[in-house]
Amino acid sequence: QVQLVESGGGLVQAGGSLRLSCAASGVTFRGYAMGWFRQSPGKEREFVSAISYTGGSTYYADSVKGRFTISRDGAKKTMALQMNSLKPEDTAVYYCAVSARYSGSYYPREYDYWGQGTQVTVSS
Repeated sequence: QVQLVESGGGLVQAGGSLRLSCAASGVTFRGYAMGWFRQSPGKEREFVSAISYTGGSTYYADSVKGRFTISRDGAKKTMALQMNSLKPEDTAVYYCAVSARYSGSYYPREYDYWGQGTQVTVSS
């Protein structure tokens, strides 16, 4: 049974930082990409960042480029999202996801498993 468990969310002031983590277990794909998406009330789930199976390729939404950094530890089957210079518009539930693709993807439909999400709230 696949489990993705996110942690690290919370409340932070604008300009602050948070580090999200995702721990994956039970994934049987030979190799898999991982990604972060977010969703705020009344909006569709949107792509934030993704990382390829090897970690050699990373992808970012324009809105977070230069502020967020994605990384993964293959041996530990974990992924992290370092979020700096946070803005109120970054407020959302952040979801970790796994895709059977080797490369990352911008599209939620190309991800096979999802975590339950962790709330990030940025106050102004």
